[in-house]
Amino acid sequence: MTTQVIFKIDKKLKDRAMKKAEHEGLPFASVLKFATKAYADGELTIGVIPKEVFNLKTRRLLQRELRDIKLGKNISPRFTNAKDAVAYLKNL
Repeated sequence: MTTQVIFKIDKKLKDRAMKKAEHEGLPFASVLKFATKAYADGELTIGVIPKEVFNLKTRRLLQRELRDIKLGKNISPRFTNAKDAVAYLKNL
């Protein structure tokens, strides 16, 4: 037997959560069901985890690497088998 749960939530928060669930290929209802089950089973702990902040040097390095990826620079080609990948690495 199932039951319905109704609660109010900020529209922007709901929209963001639904968009993320859709991006991950999950129905939003499934996300809520999984979270409820995990909480009831004691597998979900509610808490605050500080966001990791990179130092200036690391932040600049990551920005440069992401820019290179967008521009297609410093990236190896795609391989369809390990033999081609090893041959590519040996020729570097």
